[in-house]
Amino acid sequence: MKISIRLAVPSDAPDMAEVLMRSWEVAYRDIIPAEYIREKSATRHDSFKRIITDENSTQYVIQTDGKTVGIMGINPTPHDDDLDDDIAELESIYLHPDWYRQGIGSQAMDFAYEVARRAGKTAIVLWVFAGNTNSIKFYEKCGFSADGKTKTYDIGKVMDCIRMRRGL
Repeated sequence: MKISIRLAVPSDAPDMAEVLMRSWEVAYRDIIPAEYIREKSATRHDSFKRIITDENSTQYVIQTDGKTVGIMGINPTPHDDDLDDDIAELESIYLHPDWYRQGIGSQAMDFAYEVARRAGKTAIVLWVFAGNTNSIKFYEKCGFSADGKTKTYDIGKVMDCIRMRRGL
């Protein structure tokens, strides 16, 4: 499957919101409370309209044949205070469920590694819900491993997260 990945522009916001909503509905069905998913989905369009500006430098769309099938966020500066400046953060990667298991995620990860390398980074980290075994298996296949750092979110249910890291 041939894909292209580019920085998102404001006109991508509706497609990005759609991808994220559909992905959450499937990927998090048995992980995150359904009411929380519904509440977040109701605000996705407005959120992306605010986030995706002409100055965007971290949010990407993944496309095939001009259709947005996924989104990802790559931040050259991780949010965690315990990480050095030579580490990037994969803030998000979501595919529309119709495009799961077609090699798109692996290609997108390769793109993220290259973005991080070009920024002079030597490693990349990401956060994943501890109960999201499908994503954890995917990240492990991509060379990530848990680095021992954890955190929790309360989204109507306490959710444990683990940080995973991969050298570049």
